[in-house]
Amino acid sequence: MTMILGYWDTRGLGQHIRLLLEYTGDKYEEKQYICGEAPDFDKSCWTNVKFKLGMDFPNLPYLVDGDRKIPQSNAIMRYIARKHNMCGETEEEKIRVDILENQAMDLRLAFIKLCYLNIITFVDFVMYELLDEHRALEPKCLDNFKNLKELLNRFEGLERIAAYMKSPRFMKGPINNRMAQWGYK
Repeated sequence: MTMILGYWDTRGLGQHIRLLLEYTGDKYEEKQYICGEAPDFDKSCWTNVKFKLGMDFPNLPYLVDGDRKIPQSNAIMRYIARKHNMCGETEEEKIRVDILENQAMDLRLAFIKLCYLNIITFVDFVMYELLDEHRALEPKCLDNFKNLKELLNRFEGLERIAAYMKSPRFMKGPINNRMAQWGYK
């Protein structure tokens, strides 16, 4: 039976599901919902049908596989992964996969907050350091990401941060301790 993946006509929280479905060879069709134009971005294409789909917690993305109706991207990923034994085999591997899933979501959420909040939070400092470390290891890694470069520039332009970075107290390197190795060498 062909599964149905419902999501907006964007990559967003649906792309990793599409990738997994393609990898596993599962047959699926997409039901894409398209927002209206600015300034209202009408979502009635979704809101008019969401409570008619028979889901306990209607949300996008969703996956319909026969009688199973599964909302939420991580629940969908786990469902597909369990069908194909991709959650780890030993209990230790399963725990590790669970941890990595949550780490990936933490990173995604931190990145969203970093890019979209108009207030400074401690996460901005964590994400700045992460991006700056990547930039130190590969100076051109952000060249194609104007928004990330602007974000780093705004952060470095904060008065107290700029002063600290010019002071002798600012540590340019090393990034890691001596025992750390780059490239598994």
